[in-house]
Amino acid sequence: MGATDTIAEFFGFDEHETDYRTETLAGVTTFLAMAYIIVVNPAILSEAIVIEGYDQGEVFQMLAIVTILASIVGTAVMAFHANRPFGLAPGMGLNAFFAFTVVIVLGVPWELALAAVFVEGIIFIALTAVGARKYIIELFPEPVKFSVGAGIGIFLLFLGLQEMELVVPYVDADGFPSGTLIEMGNALQSPIATLSVIGLAFTFFLYARGINGSIVIGILTTAAAGWLLTLAGLVQPGVLTPDGAYDDVTNEGIVSLLMSVQYDITPLFWGFVEGLGMIADEPLVFALVVFTFFFVDFFDTAGTLIGVSQFGGFLDEDGDLPDIDRPLMADAVGTTVGSMIGTSTVTTYIESSTGIEEGGRTGFTALVVAAFFFLALFTVPLVQTIPHYATYLALVVVGIIMLQGVADIDWDDPVWLISSGLTITIMPLTASIANGIAAGIISYPLIKTAIGDGRDVSLGQWTLAITFVVYFIVYFAAEAGIIAF
Repeated sequence: MGATDTIAEFFGFDEHETDYRTETLAGVTTFLAMAYIIVVNPAILSEAIVIEGYDQGEVFQMLAIVTILASIVGTAVMAFHANRPFGLAPGMGLNAFFAFTVVIVLGVPWELALAAVFVEGIIFIALTAVGARKYIIELFPEPVKFSVGAGIGIFLLFLGLQEMELVVPYVDADGFPSGTLIEMGNALQSPIATLSVIGLAFTFFLYARGINGSIVIGILTTAAAGWLLTLAGLVQPGVLTPDGAYDDVTNEGIVSLLMSVQYDITPLFWGFVEGLGMIADEPLVFALVVFTFFFVDFFDTAGTLIGVSQFGGFLDEDGDLPDIDRPLMADAVGTTVGSMIGTSTVTTYIESSTGIEEGGRTGFTALVVAAFFFLALFTVPLVQTIPHYATYLALVVVGIIMLQGVADIDWDDPVWLISSGLTITIMPLTASIANGIAAGIISYPLIKTAIGDGRDVSLGQWTLAITFVVYFIVYFAAEAGIIAF
């Protein structure tokens, strides 16, 4: 048996009716859909992380490197331990919470915040090892489990349309927010919106024709079109190309850019070590930060896993993911390692659904994602040249496809109607998967009781609902300054 046959057998290609070409294409697609995190995560965290003796640009590059390393670790564990086609990286939303809420607004030192993420990861590893996380996730009511996928779909769709400037903030004639908060973007005034519409139409055309790799072709074609229009002088630099990328490429050249990356990440590591020493000085603050990170990450990851697994057909008849403890361990390990080298919580990415749509079914897809993250270590500046609006085409396409999940919901049952409806709508409206799950979990026992079926609600489900209520009280009290950090 050759090496290729051994690898195929290890990942179960025959069992999942897949092959190298399909899994590789799926991995490339997922990576391209996730690659924006290499730029976005450092941009967010560098607002909060200041290191004496280093300018913001150097800190940015350090954070880009640790973002990639944390993604490699988490995704590699997903590939070999869980054998699932999911990519992992520092989570969007969780990184913003780390930087803007915990560090900047609440004044928690970034070193201590990293220590909190580390402890959260250790707790996750312990809970996953004993099966506690699996037990809690299986307590999710069926209406929540079967509606998460559609909720994530609308969330993805909304995020994509915003980045493509097809959905924009609504402002009055004087430029002030007004009315319905959002409105349709003017494609005739926005080059990004114009090119995005064309790229989206092209991608949908390829998808409808059954072309393999339609999403990745759409991303690369749209990005290339943006650069060609810029290089031809038809559009100003920085409009269809990332800020500063045009000057970097034309003035410094690709070789110079590739040789200018800051690979020394030891200042971030020593910052983490310093944060561990701060725990004894601020125990209450530390406990509250750990609790918040833990709670949001737990349910955000759970929702993502269930949603993309439903999309890929991995769930059983009860809406559960078999051996869910294995992919959960991947994000726990990724979070623990990531915090030690200087980044926020690592989680499973909803963009994994783009690779699943291309046919990814095994851990080999995740391995390909990890491999491309590894290559990105040496090509960080090149990854930065891919415009966000081009990669977000994938989110719009997959978001629409994921709406198929609403067919699994019993809309005639008031319990399903209300719990599922809240889960689906609250996610995009609050930009949080965890909030959508919370709405469904809290409403489920209440509606069950209202129709006289309260006895069908388990003690565990009541406990989950009450825990969410307590969490929101603590969170909003801290945000309002009632509880001081």
